[in-house]
Amino acid sequence: MKVKIWGSLRRFTDGRGELEVEAKNFKQVLDGLAEQYPGLKPQIERGVSLALDGRIYRESWFAEVRPDSEVVLMPYMTGG
Repeated sequence: MKVKIWGSLRRFTDGRGELEVEAKNFKQVLDGLAEQYPGLKPQIERGVSLALDGRIYRESWFAEVRPDSEVVLMPYMTGG
């Protein structure tokens, strides 16, 4: 599946804005990205948000990700 990398996180993916990863849930997406791009791992451990089909998740480790899902990884989003 394709994962779009948003904003400041691109500096940890050699500037790439879209990555491929095999995953069935939120945690597998993060684990796969951290494995491919070790620079992302500290960012992921600090906290990131994942938009899944337009809905933002944080720490929803087992949220299902389908092969046709729109997935966007972004810096941790806070409400206000």
